[in-house]
Amino acid sequence: MTTRDIALKPRTTLRAGAELEVEFSDLLANGQAVGRVDGMVVFCFGPLPQERARVRIAAVKPRYAVAEMVELRTTSPQRAQPFCPVFGTCGGCQVQHLEYASQLAWKREVLRNALQRIGGLEGTEIREPVGMRDPRAYRNKMSLVVDHHATSPTIGFYRQRSHDVVPIDGCPIVTPQLSAYVARLGELRAAGEIDALLRDARHLVARGARATGQAVLTVTTPEQSPAAQRAAGELMTALPGLVGVTNSFDLGSQNAIVGRRHRVLAGEAEIEEVIGDLRYRVSAGSFFQVNVEMVGRIFEFMEPRLKNPGNVVDLYCGAGTFALYFARHGCHVFGVEENAQAIAEAQANARLNDLQDYTRFQTGRVEELVAGGALQTFLREAELVFLDPPRKGCDQAALEAIAEAGVPEIWYLSCDPATLARDLRLLAAKAYRLRIVQPFDMFPQTGHVEALVQLEYSDAGRRY
Repeated sequence: MTTRDIALKPRTTLRAGAELEVEFSDLLANGQAVGRVDGMVVFCFGPLPQERARVRIAAVKPRYAVAEMVELRTTSPQRAQPFCPVFGTCGGCQVQHLEYASQLAWKREVLRNALQRIGGLEGTEIREPVGMRDPRAYRNKMSLVVDHHATSPTIGFYRQRSHDVVPIDGCPIVTPQLSAYVARLGELRAAGEIDALLRDARHLVARGARATGQAVLTVTTPEQSPAAQRAAGELMTALPGLVGVTNSFDLGSQNAIVGRRHRVLAGEAEIEEVIGDLRYRVSAGSFFQVNVEMVGRIFEFMEPRLKNPGNVVDLYCGAGTFALYFARHGCHVFGVEENAQAIAEAQANARLNDLQDYTRFQTGRVEELVAGGALQTFLREAELVFLDPPRKGCDQAALEAIAEAGVPEIWYLSCDPATLARDLRLLAAKAYRLRIVQPFDMFPQTGHVEALVQLEYSDAGRRY
């Protein structure tokens, strides 16, 4: 036996199937509570911090064990009654059992811990999170999974940490319109044309607009689906507010939710949403925020900064949500996004709002444009860089290029505290000073933590 074998042997008496009582002290973003038994970390979904529960050990790993809750023995005053019948089974929400005020406080601490532990940013002031007036029925987009294991296909969401499907007949997190679509599709799924459509489909992706009541639905299939074409008219009649049905196909991977190609089957591919005084035309698969109320709150928060408009570089700009906001305030914006469809929508939305003279968009990967020197001129002329990257955070080369250009100010909108902390550590080493950390609860009832961070360049003399 090697030293490595000894190190990997579980140093615990825990065994799969054993039942025991555990006190829990922490909560992970995936909703699992954290406890300890004989020095071994135990993860279990269901309990909250400061609760004790009887659990059954499901698996023992070299450094931790995973358990299932059998019975809750003590109850935290922060516990709430989940309002969804499949909470704890469906993987969409993680913290419905935690009261909303406590969710906000917990997310603030998750962000604080990441900035300290990963970013080395001790003593950072993190503002009180901006929460929602009603932390339900906020998502304007849903991606239903079609389960083909049953005799007749069913629809639902993925089970926690699994690709199994939990059947649903509604969802209290999506808008009422979209939730009603789930129930109606369930009623129709045995009908001939709808049944044939579901047998072809991998996913049904729907997006609705709060301002106009319009919705669009895309049926994701491996190849073009004649069944989807035949069923499109019935869907338009059966689903109130539906203005278009599309077929998304040519999947980039087995797990792709939307395909690389689209065709319109009925009606229109896009709906119109309004945030503030800006109009947006977006499709079911658009790179567009799912919580428009919270986007409006972010707009309001940034308003004072835009009294003196200048040049803005918007990296990872999606369909131009924030680029158009900056342009509306007189800024000249250069936006970059790797998805060509998103760039086409950004350009169309600029024209829709008569902002085409204030915006310029380019398709491309940020890191490749940086390496090729295509961004340097824009960065050197920018007063502000706005970053809204995916969960993996920003590319290091992009951050280094921003610092090298000496851009005076950065606004970074992050959906992942760990990658945000990593990127802030790099920027701090490049003479950027952290000024504001403002959490926004873009995804209530989940473990996702969104934060807007403002940084200022503390070596402005280098630029000139």
